Amino acid sequence: MVRNPLTPEERERGERLGRLLREARGDRSMAEIAAAAGISAETLRKIETGRAPTPAFFTVAALAHVLGLSMDTLAGQCVPAPV
Repeated sequence: MVRNPLTPEERERGERLGRLLREARGDRSMAEIAAAAGISAETLRKIETGRAPTPAFFTVAALAHVLGLSMDTLAGQCVPAPV
């Protein structure tokens, strides 16, 4: 199955999500947060750097839980900026 290329808006939203998660992680290690969320540190690194701009819902939910973020907050802060 071939995946459709991401739009610039989808890439921007993924970068924004990554920044929010990175800021919420603070001084805690990537390995610590990833382990607590049940994902690999490599997956977390890709999300934080925007290289995985469309992570699975349950991955985002697990990270939000570990980082003490609400899904509503994440969704609200990841919407595209009005043009």
